[in-house]
Amino acid sequence: MRLALVLVLVLLVSLMVRLVWIQGIDPANAAKAAVDARTTTQVIEPVRGDILDSEGGVLATSIVRYDLVVDQRQVKSTYTKRDPVTKTRVRVDAKDDVKALADALGLDEEAVSLAVFGKEGAAKKGYSVITKSITPEAKDKAEDVGFPYLQAIQTSQRSYPNGTLAGPVLGFMQTQLKENTDAAGNKSTEEVSAGVEGLELSQNDALSGTPGERVYEKGADGVRIPSAPLTETAAVDGQDVKLTIDSDIQWRAMEAVMAKQKEFKAEWVNAVVMEAKTGRILALADSTSMDPNDPAATETRYRSSTTVTQAFEPGSTGKVPTFALALEQGAVSATSEFTVPNALKIGKETINDSLKHQKFEMTAAGVFARSYNTGTVQIGEKLSDQDRYDFMRKLGIGSKIDIGLNGANAGLLANYSDWERRQRLTTMFGQGYTQTALHTASIMQAIGNGGVQVAPKLIDSYIDPDGTVHQTEDSATQRVVSEKTSATMRRMMETVVTDGTSTKMQIAGYRVGGKSGTAQAQGDDGKFDQHTSSFAGMVPIDDPQYIVVVTMQHPQGNWRSWTVGDTFTSIMKAVLAKNSVAPTTTEPNPFKVFVGENQNYGW
Repeated sequence: MRLALVLVLVLLVSLMVRLVWIQGIDPANAAKAAVDARTTTQVIEPVRGDILDSEGGVLATSIVRYDLVVDQRQVKSTYTKRDPVTKTRVRVDAKDDVKALADALGLDEEAVSLAVFGKEGAAKKGYSVITKSITPEAKDKAEDVGFPYLQAIQTSQRSYPNGTLAGPVLGFMQTQLKENTDAAGNKSTEEVSAGVEGLELSQNDALSGTPGERVYEKGADGVRIPSAPLTETAAVDGQDVKLTIDSDIQWRAMEAVMAKQKEFKAEWVNAVVMEAKTGRILALADSTSMDPNDPAATETRYRSSTTVTQAFEPGSTGKVPTFALALEQGAVSATSEFTVPNALKIGKETINDSLKHQKFEMTAAGVFARSYNTGTVQIGEKLSDQDRYDFMRKLGIGSKIDIGLNGANAGLLANYSDWERRQRLTTMFGQGYTQTALHTASIMQAIGNGGVQVAPKLIDSYIDPDGTVHQTEDSATQRVVSEKTSATMRRMMETVVTDGTSTKMQIAGYRVGGKSGTAQAQGDDGKFDQHTSSFAGMVPIDDPQYIVVVTMQHPQGNWRSWTVGDTFTSIMKAVLAKNSVAPTTTEPNPFKVFVGENQNYGW
């Protein structure tokens, strides 16, 4: 008994000392601690910026929505609130407000009750979701109920109004869990959205903006104290990202490659459309085009654009570097003469052409036009392996092309010192290394632009919420060949279309130049029993304005029937019409294909 009395006296003395300390010696800190305990910080989410096409059309936008949440730890069974009719404070049962809230939202009362009060006996949640992504109008109805513990968290629901149009370029958003810890050390989780693919990922920092915050005091019942100070830092909304993509051309290109994929049951078909003078990309089209509104419906590898992610052996479009370098170094001219057999043995390797033909006396331009491997290796042998490798690297082969899309494929180009005996020959005609469709377009752009390569550009500018426009930096440029070599190559490319492998690529009223390509490709079983077929062309060839590259992977059926000619011409016609390019007034000016007067030899 005596011990108990002593303990009581010690406790009373301790309390008195603490009271004296708080009220007399350290009142400021005590008051601060009380305010801190009542203070709540609420994050104000910014509105994510839009992604726009070249004309300002919306490709991706954010719709303001609200999540309704409660902190179950703060919810009381009864509380007082102001009656809107009598203007007096009345005591309310929380269950009544929960029912009114469910009615206002059109939700199941039991589900709302569970979200508000939690499961009986279970730990209370600091962040419990009643409903998600409701409209501002629905949020207002919910707040009119006057449930004091209700929090409306502004969110953004991402919308892609054009569905699959440029879907693999835009990418998509995904909900992720974020862990938060409040001032008292209580942990809670919330769902946040972030870009996980395409431009939504690479441009996330610009699009996201900067969150703001609202700081206020709340009483023991969890309700904000009206008379207490309120501080608010406004959120800064994200920037809009404006692209070089032309939606009309993108749509026409997408329709064309989808039709081609269906025709030949190909694994995929894609198209790149680019301005020849600037490197600006007008379209990146895929035959399997993801709808960012429902990305799960598309196979993972097609959620990114195959124009930048899929590398392949280019085949005869890969003859462009060999011929361009040979002209640049003066090793050959377009009219240099070669004896071109169907098969040619070089050392221990035999090079064959795809179709058997008689032995021809041909010009270099003719070899290029008919795409004979046996003639090409004769020209390639006039160049050193190191020079060819260095030139291919200079053109960008073996390096990633950064246009702001994740997953860019660099392709594969082994160092010349590592080339095997046959590989040093096959690299002359587009085999033994890989590149993407965008690499092909970039190389053609250099040839079409007087020998000056301009780095491809997809992002035009960033636009602040107040409308201020920030243009992206000018694309890097480099001269890769002389204007003379460029002009000769363009004329040789015109010969391809007038008298060579690509007569189906002609467009009435316009001078067209380009290069076709077919290469063996590896199938799923590792065997090289599949093919890649492509065409890269430019119009008008005397002063190129636009580049179109079409690539088809693993077409089925007889290889003699494979063609992407109609795909190229349909896309190019759409580009010319959209940009009001006047018909060509000059006549075609092809080189002779064969030595001598007779130019009518069969294939």
